[in-house]
Amino acid sequence: MARRDFLTRIGGGLSTHNLPAPAKINLFLAVTGRRPDGYHNLVSVAAPLVWGDSVGVEATGESFAVECDSPDVPTDGSNLVIKAAAAFAAATGWAGGARFTLSKRIPSGAGLGGASSDAAAALEALNAIAGRPLDPAGLAAVASAVGSDCALFLSKGPVIMRGRGELIEALPREPYSRIRGMRVLVFKPGFAISTPWAYGRLAAEAPRSYVEPGRAESLLESWVQKTGAPAKDLFFNSFERPVFAKFGALPIVLDRLRDRFGIEARMSGSGSACFALLNENADAGPVVALIREAWGASAFVVETRVA
Repeated sequence: MARRDFLTRIGGGLSTHNLPAPAKINLFLAVTGRRPDGYHNLVSVAAPLVWGDSVGVEATGESFAVECDSPDVPTDGSNLVIKAAAAFAAATGWAGGARFTLSKRIPSGAGLGGASSDAAAALEALNAIAGRPLDPAGLAAVASAVGSDCALFLSKGPVIMRGRGELIEALPREPYSRIRGMRVLVFKPGFAISTPWAYGRLAAEAPRSYVEPGRAESLLESWVQKTGAPAKDLFFNSFERPVFAKFGALPIVLDRLRDRFGIEARMSGSGSACFALLNENADAGPVVALIREAWGASAFVVETRVA
């Protein structure tokens, strides 16, 4: 069931259902510098995917609880869903409660936004159950306070992110149409990468590790304004250089995909997941075989589409 249909139904009285929580990829990610508050500013084009987690929501008494089918995901107060629920209650004064059941498909430490997407889904569900006390702007403000990239998951398609990730702008119609619905192969090695570590490497190598803000905006604008420009012309990720320097298995596979199939693949977020946009008639089998040959049985691979 689509998220909009679910929200309509729980708003009409149903108190239990599953809500999709999609993964995302970053087609463009330029980190432009460190802020006084310790966060980093960035300019990014992020696209939610059709594939991802699902979040079961059951209205209960006056507390919040999380269950998860993955033993690697904490279910205490450190879980971002619990933090999102607490932030919602604080922002609205809502005195209800809910039990959240997370069905995890998005691997952690991947740069795919799994925890943030789960939190955004929980916020949307709570807002519907509580009778929508928050308008879209209010819901986005709460989401942004919970996590830097939570707000992007309230959108229904590719967006531009700025600030620390909380400032969301819709792509213009024409470039939006170039991305939405594209085939995507998402693949991840058996290891994860810590986002704080990746940002720490950028900070340690400043200022050369950062993209000048005007240049980041110019790169984005030139792609947006060039009618029909393919998505691969937008590809950029500030994290690739420091991450690839430590985790050589990533660039090896991306180079092999380029050399053997002419595929321009990129890392998403701070990694370790990567992605490739596939042509409609392309056979993904040989691509998957190459990835598994390089990374072994622990490699995670899934084919999906941009939402």
